[in-house]
Amino acid sequence: MNSNIDAMKDPSRDNPEVALAARRHSAWPAPAYLSVGRGHRMAFRTVGNPQGAPWLLLHGGPGSSCQPGMLAPLDLARQWAIAPDQRGCGASRPRGKTAASTTHALVADLEALRQHLGVERWSLLAGSWGTVVALAYARAHPQRVQRLVLRGAFALSWREVGGLLLPSRRVQQSLGCEAAWPAAPGVSLPAVLARLRQLLQSGTPGVAGLRVSRRWALLESACVSNGMRRALRQAVTQATPAQAAAMRRDWAALRRRQRKAQASRHRRAARPSDRAALHKFRIQAHYLQHRGFVRPGALDGAVTGLARQGVPVDWVHGACDTVCPPANSRAWAALGRRLTSRQVTLTEPLSGHLGGESGMLAALRAVVRRPG
Repeated sequence: MNSNIDAMKDPSRDNPEVALAARRHSAWPAPAYLSVGRGHRMAFRTVGNPQGAPWLLLHGGPGSSCQPGMLAPLDLARQWAIAPDQRGCGASRPRGKTAASTTHALVADLEALRQHLGVERWSLLAGSWGTVVALAYARAHPQRVQRLVLRGAFALSWREVGGLLLPSRRVQQSLGCEAAWPAAPGVSLPAVLARLRQLLQSGTPGVAGLRVSRRWALLESACVSNGMRRALRQAVTQATPAQAAAMRRDWAALRRRQRKAQASRHRRAARPSDRAALHKFRIQAHYLQHRGFVRPGALDGAVTGLARQGVPVDWVHGACDTVCPPANSRAWAALGRRLTSRQVTLTEPLSGHLGGESGMLAALRAVVRRPG
């Protein structure tokens, strides 16, 4: 799902280690654009050493965008980062457009970008919903994939979606009620998503659309914080004092953002951040309603096909992830290992879902910068 939920917030804003990496490797450049058909123009950025190993960064969501903090796992003196915003997302144009937007189209966009840049083969670093796109691309173009590093894999299950959209009693008590939110006892998830998509269709944020997008953002934050809280509890016995201190900083930063978001949730006027959220959640509702445009069994088939073709896959999943269950990566890693044990690894750092959490970032760096 949403990575950094997902781009819920750029982790470089609050994690000193991520911020230092972003500053060290030349600030986030202005995007270039590639026309990909049906009125869509895909924004992309390249950062790092163009002569180094190319890495394609795939953001989560659906509906989020690439952020400077996503560069942190890479050694940009030796690696070249290619960071596209998926159709309708981030700097891509038109913003929030869902027409002609499917996972198949996203895969075609990535292949067009590879050809445009003259890259023969690249490695893929993907998080959350981005893992779905990465597996779909690798299945369609395995000869173009050097390796995959997949963080917090999303299985597109109703359980995962329901955990986000149908809040627990505890979350409801902490956030209060929102009349515009369509999730209620007895209402099916497809019906909830259809209603959310309808409420978010307007290009100009109306009262209902604003309330829905703000509520959705708060639910994402609450879901993420559950995982971070679990990791922090376990850090007492499983982490070093330095690691625990870094996790407490992550937690404090998230809590500050949550308090700020809750304080402004009833604001009547729309701000730029509200418009960005409206675009994001419109795309997210579109993809979730259609189960990611992925056929049942297709993700398993992609994992099996990659193993048989010897494409290395590194699964990295927070042990306390409450957005996408760690069982997703465990199951897929086991499936791959049954066919090629040397090409598949599984790492479960003490962290939640976000790629910028200190434990997750350390694990990603170790995997991405590993020789070979």
